[in-house]
Amino acid sequence: MFVRSLVIGLVIVLGAALLPLEAKGSDWFEKRLRQAESARSSDPKAFQEILGQLNAREEKASLPQKEHLQYLNAYARVFQGRPEQAIPEARQLIAASANIDMKFRAGALIVNAHALNRQFVEGLRQLEETLALINRVQSSELRHQGLGVAALIHSQIGQHKLALNYAERILGDRPSGRTFCLARQVKLQALQNLAILPGDETVFNEAIDQCLQLREYAAANFIRITLARKWAAEGQREMAISLLERRLPEIEATRYQHLIGEVKALLAELMLEKGDAAAAEKYALDAIALNTSIHSSLTLASANKTMYEIAQRRGDAQAALLAYKSYAEADKAYLNEVKAREMAYQIVRQEMLQKSQQISLLDKQNQVLQLQSKLDQKSAQNTRLIVMLLVMLVASIGYWAYKIKRVQLSLKQMAETDALTGVCNRHHFTLQAERALAQCARAGEEVSLIMFDLDHFKLVNDRYGHQTGDWVLKEVADACKSFCRRIDVLGRLGGEEFAILMYGCDLRGATRVAEDCRVRLAQIDTRETGHTFAVTASFGVTSSVLSGYSLAKLLSHADKMLYRAKHMGRNRVCMFEGAVAPLHDGASNVLELPHRHEERLESLRS
Repeated sequence: MFVRSLVIGLVIVLGAALLPLEAKGSDWFEKRLRQAESARSSDPKAFQEILGQLNAREEKASLPQKEHLQYLNAYARVFQGRPEQAIPEARQLIAASANIDMKFRAGALIVNAHALNRQFVEGLRQLEETLALINRVQSSELRHQGLGVAALIHSQIGQHKLALNYAERILGDRPSGRTFCLARQVKLQALQNLAILPGDETVFNEAIDQCLQLREYAAANFIRITLARKWAAEGQREMAISLLERRLPEIEATRYQHLIGEVKALLAELMLEKGDAAAAEKYALDAIALNTSIHSSLTLASANKTMYEIAQRRGDAQAALLAYKSYAEADKAYLNEVKAREMAYQIVRQEMLQKSQQISLLDKQNQVLQLQSKLDQKSAQNTRLIVMLLVMLVASIGYWAYKIKRVQLSLKQMAETDALTGVCNRHHFTLQAERALAQCARAGEEVSLIMFDLDHFKLVNDRYGHQTGDWVLKEVADACKSFCRRIDVLGRLGGEEFAILMYGCDLRGATRVAEDCRVRLAQIDTRETGHTFAVTASFGVTSSVLSGYSLAKLLSHADKMLYRAKHMGRNRVCMFEGAVAPLHDGASNVLELPHRHEERLESLRS
């Protein structure tokens, strides 16, 4: 329904971004050109008056100003509904002008002119030529206009997804207000044609308000038509009628026949649905009068259909027959044009494909000729070239083998290492520990396991945040690494729990290491985090002499000692020495090491 109206909407803003191109003529002429650009869509009457003044004094203009005036004259003919006269003028401008921006503007205008004449094959061909210049156009606003032309003509030929894509490309590139207004109009109409309009009406109101601020009344009212159709489809007929009738004086003041005809045809449909046949007839007749020259207009078909239904309701068989005949002719013409548009798209698409294939074929043939010539001239270098290619191939294979190996090592490290602390994760610690235990069991060597858990770590996280808690875990891991040999296995079992498997170390030696580690943790200075607090841990130690070479049993006994240390006041080392006695018994088989340096540490903290 809106495809023809889109042409008018885009013609209104086409080229508005680029004001006089490098003009060096009189100040008066330059000023009037700017006024013409400004009044083109906001005040058509003033635009025509200014254009007459400029044409009367054309001899005083510079060459760029004359080209600009020639473009405005062609634009005026398109706007007045005489696109067939505008096309030769615009083509002459393209041929004569050395300015890429002006060539681009004129090309876009020709596309619109062809669209108005329903010469879609020619329009699409011109669009291809015009868009080929887009990367050389200096004005970003003018590039947006080119994309707007593409959106328009693809909307006309029923390629609404492509139209939506072009409109979104404009909106995503920060267009100016006028271009932004048109792009929103095209996008909303494409969404309506694709039946995916947003349910929220805010986007419509924002677009209408912005267009009105820019005095782009035509674009604003095309968006209102889209909104009215949305409301009508949702059963809100009265709101749709009220919206259009309240704005009818403003719409008629634009003098855009296609806009006025479309609004009145829609009002005729809605009034008939409402049951007001008299009002429907008035609007339908007005729409027919405005669109009689366009036999393939959907607006004309809609208005004639309304007249047919009115005559049927009145029981006027003769009038119904005449109206139906007009409706059938207009509808058939419209459907034929839709097919012609689709055919035009397919024709041009096929031409572009063939052209692309021809270019590709010529490129390949040219490459073959060049290669043949080189082979004929440098046959002696063939062997050297092959050797170089082989060297490059081998180098490439070696390079990718190296890269793959690096990736494998990186993935292996990621799989084996705790990301936060850099020590073994639980899975890798288990694999390493079981391998070491099996080796020690075969060799008859003693193995010890140290297991420790940070005291009150949850309070650190809760009170100072998880970022501080992560800092503590990394500091603890770094401190423990200094006590581990290369053959020892240090791992983070989860949360704030760590374990060290010491190869060839007896229980007493492991207990001393645990005590040294405990003291070192207590010396961690936390002021770097912005907070002052103590870092302590409770340790459990066991060895293979008492727990055997089973990792599960070693972990179990060390874990019991760890929780024994927790129960006995935390910040201490408990050593497993056999069967574990209950915590409430007087006797204990746990060796608890004294708190060395505790008093000194407490004085430092205070």
